[in-house]
Amino acid sequence: MAGQDVVLQNVSMVYPNGFTAVHPTDLTIKAGEFFSILGPSGCGKTTILRMISGFLEPSSGTISIGDTVMNGIGPNKRPTALIFQNLALFPLMSVWENIAFGLEARGESKAKRRKRAEELLDLVALTGQGEKKPTELSGGQRQRVAIARALAVEPSVLLLDEPLSALDLKLRQHMRAELKAIQRKTNVTFIYITHDQGEALAMSDRVAVMNEGRIEQVSSAEGIYNRPETAFAATFVGEQNVFRGRVVATEGEGISVETEHGLLHGVNRNALTPGEEALVMVRPEQIELMNGNAMGAAERGLNTLSARLERRDLEGALINLYLRAGDYPVHVNMHNTGETHVPGEQAIALGFHWRHTVMMRPGNLAKERA
Repeated sequence: MAGQDVVLQNVSMVYPNGFTAVHPTDLTIKAGEFFSILGPSGCGKTTILRMISGFLEPSSGTISIGDTVMNGIGPNKRPTALIFQNLALFPLMSVWENIAFGLEARGESKAKRRKRAEELLDLVALTGQGEKKPTELSGGQRQRVAIARALAVEPSVLLLDEPLSALDLKLRQHMRAELKAIQRKTNVTFIYITHDQGEALAMSDRVAVMNEGRIEQVSSAEGIYNRPETAFAATFVGEQNVFRGRVVATEGEGISVETEHGLLHGVNRNALTPGEEALVMVRPEQIELMNGNAMGAAERGLNTLSARLERRDLEGALINLYLRAGDYPVHVNMHNTGETHVPGEQAIALGFHWRHTVMMRPGNLAKERA
């Protein structure tokens, strides 16, 4: 098995009722890459997956896998395999028969099918489980059987449509590592659809953030989280405290924005110019409590504002503070050291470095958190 490039050129999907599920899109997924498409429900990510697999024909544009244009080629003739959310294992077949089902449809002998199934059971760490029925396995084991079945036909591209959504949190986290390890061993191109940012960031070489039928940003997981390019990408992946203001000055990558909390400084993400409206964004983990020591904050590159504490939630290793600064809610994450002190007074001084403060052009904010 070896992965191939997947290239979408001006691909769109418009349904007969006139609804545009995917606006014209250009996207290149590299051979052997673990690529995730991340976005809220109804954003068009599964539509893209189904067009790549051949279950939907695009309204416009071309889809290529390797050097071959796939338009007009049916799902069974494409070098792809698709893993559905419900896995669709056959309950009356043994595990090895489930894995070898696609090979049986191709006319392979029983001996070859059995040999290939055993090889794949070893690959997905289920050695010796071939004679069991799927109902005798755990959720995570059934997930691995579905992956092995998809790999049995030696696809160049494996398409995964939210395959971990039915698993509990700990099993999902375990399966993230399993999936990544399997992808590395096989070097197959993985295209993974999810609305869960944790899955996308943990496993992917690159991530596309999608909203309302359009791709907002494509970058590495680190780039998506630390260097968002649009208001939607910034607020869908992770959490942001958002303030509004107007640009008063720019210098290099630096920018100053006048807000109801005074002048705030940050990184100019969208080449904003003086006079433009701006969103000021800072993540909860980048805000610190000044603990009455706001002296010299400007010299240290810190923005400061005063907020009123409304609620304190302990979540084990984290302490979440929910505050209000004027009309704006403010969320602060603090590490629980066992000695972390949260002042009880009404007015608390907060500080955050300008390099951790992103200024960008107003746009759609995420309504559904990833």
